Amino acid sequence: MNQDNGQLRNQMGRLGFGGTGVGNLYRAISDEQAAATIEAAWDAGIRYFDTAPHYGLGLSERRIGEFLAAKPRSEFVISTKVGRVLVPSPATADKKDPEGFDVPAVMRREWDPSEAGVRRSIEDSLERLGVDYIDIVYLHDPDVYSMEDAVKSALPALEKVRAEGLVRAIGVGTNTAGAAVECVEAADLDLLMLAGRFTMLEQPGSDGRPGAGLLDRCLELGTGVVSVGVYNSGILAKPELPSDAHYNYSQASEEILERARELAGICKEYDVELPTAAIQFPFRHPAVVNVTVGASKPEQISQSAERMSADIPAELWQELQQRRLIPA
Repeated sequence: MNQDNGQLRNQMGRLGFGGTGVGNLYRAISDEQAAATIEAAWDAGIRYFDTAPHYGLGLSERRIGEFLAAKPRSEFVISTKVGRVLVPSPATADKKDPEGFDVPAVMRREWDPSEAGVRRSIEDSLERLGVDYIDIVYLHDPDVYSMEDAVKSALPALEKVRAEGLVRAIGVGTNTAGAAVECVEAADLDLLMLAGRFTMLEQPGSDGRPGAGLLDRCLELGTGVVSVGVYNSGILAKPELPSDAHYNYSQASEEILERARELAGICKEYDVELPTAAIQFPFRHPAVVNVTVGASKPEQISQSAERMSADIPAELWQELQQRRLIPA
């Protein structure tokens, strides 16, 4: 485990900025709007910025790097990811990226879990970000490609580059609690970025889900958890739930909608909006060190910062526990 782990976590703070939106996820935004959004995060006191080559085929890294170039390097923490390397793709340059980002497909992603691939990915990210070093590097979505390659090749490579001082900390970013368990046990990770699996609607091990004991194990090992996707694709993002709300990137079932409405109703009784409770919920477990949220407009990240700092009465959490809507 990296010896300056505590210092790094203090620098990260409670709230981080996720770079998917400024990578043109689902819709294109201008460079000016992206810069204004990142600036709003900075003005709100956010000093942890997470990105990845995957986000807009490098666009997110470039935009975040361009903004942070004017800031003292010691004043912010930046993380990116390895696993997918970007290679030129002239044959698809006139098409749109097929993986959800509104950018030209001038590059394509290739899975490369080898040590050479990990090092190449870090070098490419350093160039796009315009920084001398990267604080945190996560292995991105190993369960999407090959857990065997992740455990045998990519994770040992990350441990090696950390030992060499090329990065301050290493981790894994995944949407799958089961994969997270396997990676946490297989390598000496500083951080785990867990997407959508520890929220007011879903926790590892609940209702028979995989990953029981994951957060407790992270606490035992000293692996800090960065919680992302806390709104579960939008269903927890608004005080009043629309009937077409999405849960985990799909239309929410009536059962999930009813549970979310019950959560929202109880929150309202305590004069707390549902998304305010949702963004603070992960800190109910001591393994969680940071919640990172995305934004594509300045007002979105400003509102998230306000929600993170809002007071939530302990009685709200107690009632949600008593009704077995959240774990004790």
